[in-house]
Amino acid sequence: MKNGVKFKNVQADFRLLKNSEIATHSARFFKTGKNEYGEGDKFLGIRMPVIRKQAKYYKELPFEALLRFLKSVYQEERLLALVMMTNLFKKGSEEERQEIFDEYLGHTDFINNWNLVDISAPHIVGAFLEHRSRKVLRELAVSESLWERRIAIIATFYFIRQADFKDTLSISRTLRDDSEDLIHKAVGWMLREIGNRDLDVERKFLNRNYKKMP
Repeated sequence: MKNGVKFKNVQADFRLLKNSEIATHSARFFKTGKNEYGEGDKFLGIRMPVIRKQAKYYKELPFEALLRFLKSVYQEERLLALVMMTNLFKKGSEEERQEIFDEYLGHTDFINNWNLVDISAPHIVGAFLEHRSRKVLRELAVSESLWERRIAIIATFYFIRQADFKDTLSISRTLRDDSEDLIHKAVGWMLREIGNRDLDVERKFLNRNYKKMP
């Protein structure tokens, strides 16, 4: 671990970066009010560029420490964990990637806002499944958890970048009648990304489904 720093010291240093004004804005932006999708979430008020900088500085934190951050009540600490997990995944061995993937799916209760999903799902779930069975995405797509359903569709962004659209289109059909606006937006985003690469594929999907899409 860098300079022998322990988890509690890293956490203490990280929390010194808090900003109450930014925290108040973030709480409104991420809909933390009663009956909103981020109800009860807490913020320190640390911007994403600062989080990325801290992730690089503390890159030698052990994986166990990242899981502790992932369980934090503060969203920025969960973001820090996910940024560091994606960085580890990119450089990791097959065994390490398997562990990161397993722990990621084992902690989806803490990956509980759209920014947390979007920054991590393609780079961990999508990347891991590139040459493997993608059955787990079908399971996530019918989960009761809004965030697991969003993980399912956003993870396919990794495949889209490889010009592989099959899973995105299949999961988009599954989520077509979803009740959550955040799922509609995620599906629309992925379909737009397909269209940016192959407009004919996107048009065919929309022609077949647009009457039933929100």
